[in-house]
Amino acid sequence: MKTTKKISLQRIAFSFLLFSGVFSVSAQNQVIPLWNKIPDEIKAPNYQEKEILKEGKMQSTSQVSVPTLSIFIPKETKPNQTAVVICPGGGYSHLAFEKEGTKVAEWFNSLGIAAFVLKYRMPSDLTMKNKNIGPLQDAQEAIRYVRHNATKWSIDPDKIGILGFSAGGHLASTASTHYDDHVYESAYKVSARPDFSLLIYPVISMENEITHKGSQTNLLGENPSKELIDLYSNEKKVTSKTPPTFLVHATDDTVVLPENSINYYLALKKNKVTAELHIYEKGGHGFGLGVNDTSKFWTRDCAEWLKANGYN
Repeated sequence: MKTTKKISLQRIAFSFLLFSGVFSVSAQNQVIPLWNKIPDEIKAPNYQEKEILKEGKMQSTSQVSVPTLSIFIPKETKPNQTAVVICPGGGYSHLAFEKEGTKVAEWFNSLGIAAFVLKYRMPSDLTMKNKNIGPLQDAQEAIRYVRHNATKWSIDPDKIGILGFSAGGHLASTASTHYDDHVYESAYKVSARPDFSLLIYPVISMENEITHKGSQTNLLGENPSKELIDLYSNEKKVTSKTPPTFLVHATDDTVVLPENSINYYLALKKNKVTAELHIYEKGGHGFGLGVNDTSKFWTRDCAEWLKANGYN
């Protein structure tokens, strides 16, 4: 009798958890560490992450030295679904984590697309042996992690894209053009190449004339060599194998000039890579999912592009 009561209580407790959503078969908003052992790490006890919270939610964060993935899986999953790794922007000094991360992940979920928000390391000589490659290591590992575990979330391993805003767009375009760069030893024996790229008001070039100076300095240092500038000017690294790309910029963006997107698009076109470029008249910089003027429709255009290319 006591055994029967115990089993009944367990069933009631399980049903309550299931009903309340505490217990869930989806991994929505689960946060995991990206690495078991962070490559080329330098321990710096005084370099602590600084989060800005609002109503318990992280709005932005800086001095990131321990990267994570926040996992957003649509409530209704289907076989062969698409996934996107999201790189928030912030000039390689901080991450606009909610506006260009979690909110975007929720939008993707509304399209039935799985999303993984990457909290990547801020390049720093204090915490990494080579700050030029630290963020790229994180982006490559994030793609590999999602691809390696694709079956778990009903994801098609050939439909894993990357999205980046502003400096996150530089990281996303770096991941799209430097995916074969051997910058660390991965436990996952799968490709780090994204299947498509979504670049939203991205920093693309490190060339002094059009780069975002803060991003350039934070990633490459105060006086980078011509070789280093060329290496991370991603419009120069496009080949016929660069992933299909959807680009968004505003004409009136004075922070990251639209020439960044235009030059990348022209390089894609030259190499016969599928590409679509939207230059909106107004929007400035940092409009996230779109707030006003013509730029607020980029999500609609992006959803149509994903659908047309078989990613949604």
